[in-house]
Parts: sequence; C-alpha cells; structure tokens
Amino acid sequence: MRKSDGLQERRVLVVEDDYLIASSLAGTLETHGAEVIGPAASVQEALQLMAGEARLDAAVLDVNLAGDRVYRVADALLARDVPFAFATGYDAWIIPDVYAGVPRMEKPVDPEALIRTLAAEVARRA
Repeated sequence: MRKSDGLQERRVLVVEDDYLIASSLAGTLETHGAEVIGPAASVQEALQLMAGEARLDAAVLDVNLAGDRVYRVADALLARDVPFAFATGYDAWIIPDVYAGVPRMEKPVDPEALIRTLAAEVARRA
C-alpha cells in the first residue's frame, strides 16, 4: 500500500458490469489502500449500495451497464458531493454536458492514471 496515493482508507464505490474489469479495478484500488464498495453491476445495485453507505469518498463508474446508462448513479453521487470518474470505452460525446467536469478514463483503464485521477478528485474536495 502506498499512503502517498491519497486513497488510503478511502471508501470507493466501483460500478462495472464486466466481472474481470470490476475485479481488476477493485484490486487496484485495494492495493492502494482504498476500501472498495461493491462492485455493483447495475444501476439499481449501485443505488442500493449507496443508500447503505453513510460515507463514500469516491467512485468509478462504467457508463454502460448491460444497456442501462449509469447517469442516475452519477446524479446521486453529485447530490452527495462525492467525486467520481467515468471508465468507459465510449467517446466523450456520449456523456451529457452536465458531467463535463467529470474525468473520463478510456478502457482499458490505466491503473496508475485511475489512482492519480481519483486521488486528485478526492483532494480537491478535502
């Protein structure tokens, strides 16, 4: 674990419907000291996890979850002032303008870039 990463003991929601990608993201986050919430494979599952968590520090969201867009989860995170990043294979144009300030990581996600991005988003709100 690397305390300098800024994710040490941070609670990070992972929303991803591909098991292998979800597992890889969770492993990367845990290696850097984060406590992973999820992974959630659907919008409904993600919203249920969020409802049960008093504290979330960050999140990483796949845009397309088996044909359902993740934007309800993104809206819930914005309402709670929880920083997040999109992890997607889609081009930027598919993401609505309301999320223009949200980082977009292209799949396959570079693990180190993800850690840097989430840590920077968390630090910005600290």
